[in-house]
Amino acid sequence: EVQLVESGGALVQPGGSLRLSCDASTLNRFNWRDMAWVRQAPGKEKEWVSAIRLNGDVRYADSAKGRFTISRDNDKSILYLQMNNLETEDTGVYYCATVRQWVDLRPSAFGYWGQGTQVTVSE
Repeated sequence: EVQLVESGGALVQPGGSLRLSCDASTLNRFNWRDMAWVRQAPGKEKEWVSAIRLNGDVRYADSAKGRFTISRDNDKSILYLQMNNLETEDTGVYYCATVRQWVDLRPSAFGYWGQGTQVTVSE
């Protein structure tokens, strides 16, 4: 059974930083897969935040550009999201997911999902 396990979520003040991790060690051929971080804010639909291809190419949603950095450790099968200068609008559940199609990162573009980790940005 494939399990993606996110960790690193926490309560943080605006301007703070967090690093999220996604353990994908049960995912077959992690290094051959495109991966992404998707978040869901309270009362809103899921939206992609950042994605990384198997060759290392990256994409960021406009809201994440300049503040978030996605990376991957293919040897350890771990996906990371470094989040700096956090804003209250970044509050939500952050999911790790495999990407099935790269061009249009709507929710249907993703395959396997983790259970999510809560990020709360508040004073």
